[in-house]
Amino acid sequence: MDKRFIFDYDRHGGQYASHRRTDARIARYVHDALGAAATVLNVGAGAGSYEPADRYVIALEPSAAMRAQRPVDLPPALIGAAESLPLDDKSVDAAMAMVTIHHWKDLQKGLLEMKSVARQRVVIMTFDGDALDSFWNAEYFREVVETERRRYPKIDWIMSSLGGNCSITAIPIPLDCVDGFQEAFYGRPEAFLDREVRRAQSAWGFFSDAEQEMMVSRLADDLHSGAWDSKYGHLRTQPFFTGALRLITAFV
Repeated sequence: MDKRFIFDYDRHGGQYASHRRTDARIARYVHDALGAAATVLNVGAGAGSYEPADRYVIALEPSAAMRAQRPVDLPPALIGAAESLPLDDKSVDAAMAMVTIHHWKDLQKGLLEMKSVARQRVVIMTFDGDALDSFWNAEYFREVVETERRRYPKIDWIMSSLGGNCSITAIPIPLDCVDGFQEAFYGRPEAFLDREVRRAQSAWGFFSDAEQEMMVSRLADDLHSGAWDSKYGHLRTQPFFTGALRLITAFV
């Protein structure tokens, strides 16, 4: 991972859980992918999004700020990183990683560690960098999208690293999605004018406040003039949007 694009959650992730929450409709895909797994390791667990409530979960998270935001009804997270999992080989049924692998310092080592500790499967939710242009933010926030593209590993490379026996699902995103990643606001563009919303999307953290304001000002102008709605207004009522969100399941 290029150190220029490692986001510091201890410095900038203090309000993450306010805007990034489990969306039940996306969670169904994750939980179905876990299959019959009764014991699950959640790597890069953050504030606990998408952890199944009906399984025994071990959460692992390196950031103190993120561990502190875990709801009281979830198990506390252990301190640790993907590259050195504190579990024996084949000690859990499944290992999951939810929109975290682009933050890891050694992605291949982390993936191999997950494969090593899992008896049945590895489940990874990430974004396909090659599909980011399907979302209109590529027109307004090109610099942010290009930063994201450099951070997300290629889907084929992920599957190859996990051994190739994988399935992949493009996850449809609901219009009122409560997990505030960028595509969650495909039909609610005004959200990007809110600095707190942007703070919960790590790619914005690589740009100064002035640079961010310059980018969002064009969107604000087009919302005011009606230009955005003229081109993309149909998205305000479109119930689902299938963009770059992907779920990879590797059978080990």
